[in-house]
Amino acid sequence: MKGRHEITVRNARIQYRFAVERNITVLRGDSATGKTTMIDMIAAYQRSGENSGVTLIADKPCVVLTGQNWQLILGTIRDSIVFIDEGDPFVSSKDFARAVRESDNYYVIATRIPLPELPYSTKEIYGIRNKAGNRYQGTKRLYAEFFPLVKQTDTPAGKPDLVIVEDSNAGYAFFQHYFGRHGIRCVSANGKTKIFHALLSEEYQTALVIADGAAFGPEIERVLSLRQVRNMGLYLPESFEWIVLRSDVLDDPEIRAILSSPENYIASEDYFSWEQFFTELLSTRSRDTYLAYAKRRLNQNYLQDSTLNKIAHVFPEGLLE
Repeated sequence: MKGRHEITVRNARIQYRFAVERNITVLRGDSATGKTTMIDMIAAYQRSGENSGVTLIADKPCVVLTGQNWQLILGTIRDSIVFIDEGDPFVSSKDFARAVRESDNYYVIATRIPLPELPYSTKEIYGIRNKAGNRYQGTKRLYAEFFPLVKQTDTPAGKPDLVIVEDSNAGYAFFQHYFGRHGIRCVSANGKTKIFHALLSEEYQTALVIADGAAFGPEIERVLSLRQVRNMGLYLPESFEWIVLRSDVLDDPEIRAILSSPENYIASEDYFSWEQFFTELLSTRSRDTYLAYAKRRLNQNYLQDSTLNKIAHVFPEGLLE
């Protein structure tokens, strides 16, 4: 599946209206925030249709997955939006992650714990909040909306004296060179799961973390928890390859079109995470040019002033203030 899909679920008491555009969407929040209510409504519609008192509007089938036989059931579901409530422990398993990777469905998962086996985006972590209807028009129904829980850029208080990056290959080489020019030490955490430890073990007054937002969702909560004791900021682009593509150094109009709506080009059955797609796109489109890209080792042409400055122009304002 690919593309953006809008969904409306409503009954006489409440309406949910939202959109999904990646293979994994995560709903967070405490009990009584509406996650289970929405999934129960979808399950009721799945069983009884409009006789359930629920109206469901979507351009793809919406199904609720639950129970011990989830693997058998999921094996029969194709090109659908699959909803899973937080009471189903299988969502934390490697078997479920493998099933997601091999399917062409989108998944909306309600959970109160991180899911380390799934590479979900920090952009696709949502809470649910309710708004009352217009009492002057006699509307009693509540209107629920999704809202993002993670800022993709949150600059630290003051100029960082340390930058911690997830990447250990081409991306790290670029960031090390760039921040080194500004007199800022840059280290690699050697993977997203090790950023938390790097924040604890490195010495610094102010740190900036740069990680691939496309798959950093499982790690974001514990990294943010360190803000109570550490001065740190975050920059969560989709990936380093996305930064390069966004900089337009390849001057490719088709790349610009893809970046304007990547959800229309990235099939869930082909790419477990969007970062994989952006890596392949950059590698393919730069091949046979002086900017030929390989993830394992940075092409030194990316460090030439004109190219480096154009890539760095993608960085958000205030990143080094």
